[in-house]
Amino acid sequence: MSCFKKGLSRTGTTIMQKTGQVEKTVDREFNEEEAKYKTYEKEVEKLQKEAKAYLDSMRAMTGSQARIADTIDKFYGSADRTSEGAMAANAYKRSVDELDSSISRELDAPYRTCVLEPLGKMNAYFPVVNDTISKRNKKMIDYDSARGKLRKLTDKPTEDPTKLPAAQKEYEDAKEVYEFMNDQLITELPQLLDLRIPFFDPSFEAMIRIQCKFAEEGYEKMGGVQRYFQESVRNDYAAGQLDAQVEGVLEEIKELTICATHSS
Repeated sequence: MSCFKKGLSRTGTTIMQKTGQVEKTVDREFNEEEAKYKTYEKEVEKLQKEAKAYLDSMRAMTGSQARIADTIDKFYGSADRTSEGAMAANAYKRSVDELDSSISRELDAPYRTCVLEPLGKMNAYFPVVNDTISKRNKKMIDYDSARGKLRKLTDKPTEDPTKLPAAQKEYEDAKEVYEFMNDQLITELPQLLDLRIPFFDPSFEAMIRIQCKFAEEGYEKMGGVQRYFQESVRNDYAAGQLDAQVEGVLEEIKELTICATHSS
């Protein structure tokens, strides 16, 4: 019931502030620090979302790559298992399967530990900070209300001699609580933001190392597949001639009766 009454009282004070009946405290220093903090909170939440999306994308990419490799292996295998193309397709499938399985072993677990978990821990602080800011705002309303009551009694004294001292004490108590919480936030919000660099430094470095290792492993495995192709194929690729070869085959396909387009 006490909390309910306080809530009603604060609502009434807020309404009176909007109509100009009660003066509202404006602390520009706090407002500036809160705005910086809110921007930081938004960016960290976005970073956590995108970091998780990156891991999901890597899983999706290697999974799709594995399915592509399986289909290509079937294409070549159904023609001639002993051909160079079939051996290359099989080697590609093995390499892609190994790369897919290495996601959980060399990227997934370290990435979760070094990147996602720290981001989660940082995000876990925000509800606590927001709760403190909310309490500060409520105490500010109490302070404004007490100040308004004191000013009213000072301007228009009553016959009851106990009201003014009681209002003075209520004002002093409310001011002390509000200023303590306000000063605490003005001091500690910038400190929280200053800690973001040393906090994220290890995660940033780990993310680069993990990505680099995965890319190096992929390059190494794909490089191993190239040895199954004839040297002339590798040279044609380097010279940019493979596109022309593909176009040549497409022209041959168009010449087939079943692929030809006939006008009615």
